[in-house]
Amino acid sequence: MRSDASTERSHANGVVDALLLVTSDPEVDPEASERLTRQLRAEIAELDVEAVGPGVIGTAPDGAKGADAVTLGAIVVVLSTSGGVFPLLVETVRDWLGRSSARHRVSLTIDGDTIELERASDTERRALVDAYIRRHTGG
Repeated sequence: MRSDASTERSHANGVVDALLLVTSDPEVDPEASERLTRQLRAEIAELDVEAVGPGVIGTAPDGAKGADAVTLGAIVVVLSTSGGVFPLLVETVRDWLGRSSARHRVSLTIDGDTIELERASDTERRALVDAYIRRHTGG
């Protein structure tokens, strides 16, 4: 998933916007998916982030009567580029996915760079996550 939404914030002020898109298992009813997304948002809010809230992707088409499924699963996180918060965010998402028995997928986008986390072996997921963290922490 590549998003055209603005997730970029200047690193000069020490913060960055991260956009998480939760794509729910198609077999999970929408109400349960929304509840799970709120649970993930609450877990992220417990981290030392600047802000977390529901995200809006693009603009609604003319005549639309509600949010679409992608927008419902969007979470925007504003976090410091220092202090180790970013790896904690990624670990929180990984842990949330691991606890879920459903087949959810989470896309994490920072500065146009997207990683998709879903069911993969622990080794595969660890290698992808470690490389992504290194790209965004300079480590």
